[in-house]
Amino acid sequence: MDLVFLEQVMWALLEVLPVTVALFAISVTAGGLLALLLTYLRVSSNAAARGFARSFIFVFRGSPLLMQMFLLYYGLGQFPIVRHSVVWPILREPFYCACISLALCTAAYTAEVFRGGLRAVPAKEVEAGKAYGMSGFLLFRRIVGPIAFRHCLPAYSTELVSMMKSTSLASLVTVWEVTGIANKMISSTYRTFEIFLCAAAIYLLLNFLLVQALGVLERRLSPHLRARPTGGETVQAL
Repeated sequence: MDLVFLEQVMWALLEVLPVTVALFAISVTAGGLLALLLTYLRVSSNAAARGFARSFIFVFRGSPLLMQMFLLYYGLGQFPIVRHSVVWPILREPFYCACISLALCTAAYTAEVFRGGLRAVPAKEVEAGKAYGMSGFLLFRRIVGPIAFRHCLPAYSTELVSMMKSTSLASLVTVWEVTGIANKMISSTYRTFEIFLCAAAIYLLLNFLLVQALGVLERRLSPHLRARPTGGETVQAL
């Protein structure tokens, strides 16, 4: 294996790593905010709001992300009303189209994760908060929100890892991130194994750091689940 070539490939891919990280950060942030709105609509007492949220989630969970990205980037530009609208400067840029596609897709999955977290909140905890005079936003901020987020964090971490890997699809709409540059290098060198090996190593490192950060967050939010020292450990510590 040519180590010099591997080093050259790795440096070339690391140069576009900020594009991959930006795709992930923007799409997850926007998707998370949209997911909160969808979750609110999903549990709303308004039938029309629940129907809209269900339809949105069904469409974006039931269709492939790649198809959504193609329809947004290649499809909407066919309509003159879109090309002459105020959103065209955004939709004609592949980076923004990729971010929007990723955000819409992750919002649908994340909304269901958040809804599951809300349903996992014990009713007695809510009743206790109401007994202390809490209601509305205060009840959500102090009791419902923290408990729901703690319950949905394991499933949400899986969605975040999936989104990190899904950023590689942006190369198919001409966003030159890690996978896009890897494909360009393969087309000129025909050394598929070495180049994709370097790209895979970068994604593995990104997901490793992401999982570690989420693990730290989960332990901080669940102090009651931390391992308690045994009697022998306690005596030794003293």
